Amino acid sequence: MKNAGVDLYQKAKELIPGGTQLLSKRPEMFLPNKWPSYYSKAKGGKIWDLNGNEYKDFITMGIGACVLGYADDDIDNAVVDGLRKGNMTSLNAPEEVELAELFTSIHPWSDMVRYTRSGGEALTVAVRIGRAASGKDKVMFCGYHGWHDWYLAANLSEDAALDGHLLPGLKPKGVPRALKGTSLPFNFNDIENFTEVFEKNKDEVGVLVLEIIRNVEPNQDFLNKIQKACKENNIVFVIDEVTSGWRLNLGGAHLLYDVEPDIAVFGKTTSNGYPFGAIIGKRKIMEAAQESFISSTYWTDRVGSVAALATIKKMTALNTPDHLVKIGIQVQEGWAKRLEERNIPYNTFGIHPLSHFSILHEQAALLKTYFTQEMLKKNYLASTVVYTSMVHTTESVEEYLTACESVFDKIAEAIEKDEFDNLLEGPVCHSGFKRLN
Repeated sequence: MKNAGVDLYQKAKELIPGGTQLLSKRPEMFLPNKWPSYYSKAKGGKIWDLNGNEYKDFITMGIGACVLGYADDDIDNAVVDGLRKGNMTSLNAPEEVELAELFTSIHPWSDMVRYTRSGGEALTVAVRIGRAASGKDKVMFCGYHGWHDWYLAANLSEDAALDGHLLPGLKPKGVPRALKGTSLPFNFNDIENFTEVFEKNKDEVGVLVLEIIRNVEPNQDFLNKIQKACKENNIVFVIDEVTSGWRLNLGGAHLLYDVEPDIAVFGKTTSNGYPFGAIIGKRKIMEAAQESFISSTYWTDRVGSVAALATIKKMTALNTPDHLVKIGIQVQEGWAKRLEERNIPYNTFGIHPLSHFSILHEQAALLKTYFTQEMLKKNYLASTVVYTSMVHTTESVEEYLTACESVFDKIAEAIEKDEFDNLLEGPVCHSGFKRLN
């Protein structure tokens, strides 16, 4: 039988530059020429492809957005109710105000809130507000913060400047050359590197953006150094919680540390698969938004606010972070046990709700692709990452780990015999940004 998803993706590459709207959903990132690519429906922790094949999602659960599972009844019912009342009108949706009150109650340091419909644009709004409040143009940053000009401008000075910030090979073509030198990256937990970049530019830096945690625990001295530098130099301190928010605790992960930013930015998990982004901040900073033109029609739709309200309330009622962490521990310990038993050199890393493993071998990319290929045959969407969700149970994780065992057996055998040529049924997966044609 033909794979309808593979065929449709071939057509998509002729009609859509890059094949998809999101780099992280490109089939080439997983299993080139074999990945099902498109879904017909999804529910809970399962996805059905265009051929009707059912898969268990043990990969990213909607690129980290759906921690309550796909098509959650409570969230969908709230959204449908909002839609029936009218999603877009000439007046504002009252849920915006209720949601702002909820955000500021969870984050007592904050006073005001703005909304967008994606994380990347929310960060761009935060940078605009920060520049308006500080009166200075340069931005220092650490972490991955989206696709907009302010961020990619870092690669105008050096093509590899962003390589250590999640995705290697991001090209700044199309970003005005005049922005060269306006965005300055520094390394996570590296106080010496931060100090070096800061001291050279502190009089011109107006905003500092930090992804507080992704794969590595932040060093408190590192955080203290950044906070002190921002306070003493009129720099707006922005925490990026688009990926980290709601996973380790209710609210932003920065609440777990001795950190009080000027602005925090949310997306993904906040609305369980519906478009939404939020910028929360201190009144004296956020009011600078009124001195800049920051406005968009669909930031006022009802669905985004309704979905976020329903999701935050349900995550709070279920204490979602406890479950995400517990399942992540089970996943990482399960990988480690099985890889050690087979003498496969490996590393596990990431905060538990965003678990990763890597095989420490020169053929790592090939073996990663092989793992995805074989797990797909077992009806799992899988790679070397598991973003945990409420629909992942201890039982379903054990089933997943059992399915991994026979694949790890083959990987161990290939490494022992140093024979890799006949493992793959197609090309090796891509590791980052790469032109498709």
